[in-house]
Amino acid sequence: MKQKGISNFSGKRVWIIGASSGIGEACAKALLAAGAKVALSSRRVERLNDIASSGKPDQSLVAPLDVTDNVQLKNAYQSILDTWGGLDLLLFVSGVYVPLRADNFDIDAAEKTIDANLLGPMRAVALVLPEMLKKQSGNIAIVGSVAGYSGLPKALAYGPSKAAIINFCETLYYDLLPQGISTHMISPGFVATEATAQNDFEMPALISAEEAATEILLGIQNGEFDIHFPKRFSRFLKFLRILPYPIYFWIVRRFVKI
Repeated sequence: MKQKGISNFSGKRVWIIGASSGIGEACAKALLAAGAKVALSSRRVERLNDIASSGKPDQSLVAPLDVTDNVQLKNAYQSILDTWGGLDLLLFVSGVYVPLRADNFDIDAAEKTIDANLLGPMRAVALVLPEMLKKQSGNIAIVGSVAGYSGLPKALAYGPSKAAIINFCETLYYDLLPQGISTHMISPGFVATEATAQNDFEMPALISAEEAATEILLGIQNGEFDIHFPKRFSRFLKFLRILPYPIYFWIVRRFVKI
């Protein structure tokens, strides 16, 4: 059984959480240009208003929130239901990245990372599922990272949060496919955003946020579960997962110069 995609975004009701910059902003602008109704959420309301102004009047809904605050998430979702009566696609892009290694491990930063990157998507999915299950339709897309494939330097909290997203999406797919709901697991490599600007090392196969948005929306249109890119990098990391650990660690030490 193949899951359904969204062949045409025109008129579709989309909620983007993490829409104020980077991949989320690029997806929002592309969806507005495609004629979708887009609910824009993040903490930076000024940025959301700027993005909303790029679309037609009444095409977007600004719903600021913090993904660690369940009350704010509930209020935003209720405003979507009140305005549009439902949702066709939840696109969760929001995430935090704090470079951490064992010699500077900060448990407070780690807890905040897990709260935003794992519990945040779980909160949002828990909100939208009851209505989607009732209607036996809908799409849930969550942006993780290739950093979730296996352990990488400077990702002592970020990597585990994204590894958990992979497991979460796999289980969602298994549970929701028979219910007519599509799940899209999105695993980008290095994308030029505010988060990756913190990196002090050369990022292989770096792409723009606009290129990432194109890959994501095309994958959703085609009904893909595993949306990963850029392929020349993500396929290499997928290959590393199946290698014996001594070989894996040797390759990482040799080629990841950080």
